[in-house]
Amino acid sequence: MYYKTQEEIEWIRESSLLVAKTLAEVARHIRPGITTLELDRVAEEFIRDHQAEPAFKNYNGFPNALCVSVNSQVVHGIPGPYVLQDGDVVSVDCGVLKNKLYGDSAYTFPVGTVAPETLALLKVTRECLYKGIEMAVAGNRVGDISAAVQEHAESHGYSVVRELVGHGVGRYLHEKPEVPNYGRRGTGMLLKEGLVIAIEPMINMGKREVVHERDGWTVRTADGKPSAHFEHTVAIRKGKADILSSFQTIEEELKENNKIIG
Repeated sequence: MYYKTQEEIEWIRESSLLVAKTLAEVARHIRPGITTLELDRVAEEFIRDHQAEPAFKNYNGFPNALCVSVNSQVVHGIPGPYVLQDGDVVSVDCGVLKNKLYGDSAYTFPVGTVAPETLALLKVTRECLYKGIEMAVAGNRVGDISAAVQEHAESHGYSVVRELVGHGVGRYLHEKPEVPNYGRRGTGMLLKEGLVIAIEPMINMGKREVVHERDGWTVRTADGKPSAHFEHTVAIRKGKADILSSFQTIEEELKENNKIIG
């Protein structure tokens, strides 16, 4: 684990904002009838056109630029021939490497007309992310972030995936510390200025248990109910966290196409 200089944080911000623009470009193409592999091609081309590398491609053998996880898939879905259907929800997780530093962010998108109870899951999961970010300030502990996410999710009757966690990010895609989405306030590592972390709630509509699919990557809910996933890269500051990634361009695109989740 290492603490970043202000210059490094600005480079990470540049990478993270390119992730945001990439996800907005993906949002433009999300619709019933498109395959998840087509979304992946859009993202990889966009990243390379901006003089950066797709961080996930070939990471520990992962074959694509995006993780695309549909409905009951929680994370790490491999893009392929699956055709998005009206009523699906799709988590798109993206990372880039630019200037030798990583950015990482994820957003769960509605496809066409989605059931109100599923849209509610997306809305609450997005809120969980920001509840966690509110706690990501110098002097707090990792457990303060974790507890804020867990409390908000469970207060709405949802469950928190425990096998997968947020993480440090910077010179490497995954660094220390781990940032669980469940825990107790006042526990865990002390947060100090210069730490950069990815906070990423993964929240299930049903039970928290997950299973791994045979492809060795995809994680899905054990009960087959939908899951949602939102992620920001954040720098720890005094008083208020500094969000290095952004949902603004993504949500402007969704609003333009009347897909906004709330």
